[in-house]
Amino acid sequence: MALAGVGAVSGAAFAQSAAIPSANAPAGPTYADLATLSDAADLVIRVQIRRQTALKPERAPGLASGFARLYIEADTVALIAGRSAVGGSIVYLVDVPLDPKGKPPKLKNREMLLFADPVPGRPGEVRLVAPGAQLPFTPDLVARVRPILTELYAPDIPPTITGISDALAVPGTLAGESETQIFVATEDRSPVSLTILRRPGQPVRWGVSWGEIIDSSARPPQPESLRWYRLACSLPAQLPSNANLARDPEARRLAARDYAFVIEALGPCERRITQTP
Repeated sequence: MALAGVGAVSGAAFAQSAAIPSANAPAGPTYADLATLSDAADLVIRVQIRRQTALKPERAPGLASGFARLYIEADTVALIAGRSAVGGSIVYLVDVPLDPKGKPPKLKNREMLLFADPVPGRPGEVRLVAPGAQLPFTPDLVARVRPILTELYAPDIPPTITGISDALAVPGTLAGESETQIFVATEDRSPVSLTILRRPGQPVRWGVSWGEIIDSSARPPQPESLRWYRLACSLPAQLPSNANLARDPEARRLAARDYAFVIEALGPCERRITQTP
């Protein structure tokens, strides 16, 4: 594909172009980074770069200072996962940081892992899904990505979470006893709920029900699993006051406290190369 054919799409591609992290960036993507990229991409491809061409500034609208926009021609080494086919060679745009001499890095013959979408009507051209969607290929990186892709391509993929619908805490008959139900809003309206149980003299128990049946014996999601990612990276930091159905101030306080307990138990959604979708 000739370089002249790229100018018309370079502006659109910039919004979903990717940069190689600079040398002083934190080492390696987090689980949340890889899950975000994998979830957004129709294609995960291992490629070897055959040729790079730096675009002139007038053909790279929106290019950040200190970066170059490269037109990459690459050979497909392997399709790691994909919802569509990919040819033996591909082209794409990527923004990369300049070195101390003001030059782009030399990427020829380097292998990369791409998280990308096909470009409609342009066979052999892909668009990277986000900044950071081109990563230096290593076997360890692929070993981290494969379990994520397995969950994403499974028939029981957990739904995308959009917020909190309702929450209600009910005190028990004993001092310190209570049960809180928190109903989670999802993109496809499939039911997800959190249950937090408090019993005198026992540790707080909580779990997630991924279906119509609210299971009081449900367990928390495994750390660094897709279910953990859906919750830890999508739930709001605090329980929205309008979602708290309790009228009694003490019950409202208990619901908010139990929600905060879940958020703390899930832990932070750490990111290094991606932003919240």
